[in-house]
Amino acid sequence: MKCIVGLGNPGKKYEQTRHNVGFMVIDELARQNQWSLNQTKFRGVYTTEHVNGEKVLLLKPQTYMNLSGESLRAFMDYFDIELDDVLVVYDDLDLPPGKNRLRKKGGHGGHNGIRNIIEQLGTKEFKRLRIGVGRPSVPMSVIDYVLGTFDKDQQTAVKDSIQHAVKACEAWIDQPFNEVMNEFNAK
Repeated sequence: MKCIVGLGNPGKKYEQTRHNVGFMVIDELARQNQWSLNQTKFRGVYTTEHVNGEKVLLLKPQTYMNLSGESLRAFMDYFDIELDDVLVVYDDLDLPPGKNRLRKKGGHGGHNGIRNIIEQLGTKEFKRLRIGVGRPSVPMSVIDYVLGTFDKDQQTAVKDSIQHAVKACEAWIDQPFNEVMNEFNAK
């Protein structure tokens, strides 16, 4: 079983914001595989699919970013998902747009969605796919920045980054995470 969770905020207002790049990856993964996130429960929207005999669950928590862990915890409990079978996809200010990084564990780095997941799961040891959104080039609050949309000069890099992330997620369905990290972190 593999569970891929994209973080973001629900609603049209946040759809194309930097903070919603985790949702964008899940949406693109679903689109490319002709899957539909048409089930609603656990304070999230999700789908259950099968790929080469592997059960694959996609989840987009609808709790708003700061409470993402509550949706994930309920989802994991219901489906009896092991921590080792979870991959969390989210935005990262410390990576430039167009850069992704897979990791096996880590801190929250100031990301409130990840902070809540760590609190809910009781551990920092879960797989992550960090999608670079960069830092503001002009003085502005981090909140305003992540809730803003990508600049025109960032859009191509972000689209490429999302495609790269989708390929990494698909690779993880069939391959050990270490192999996926070695392959996709090198690109």
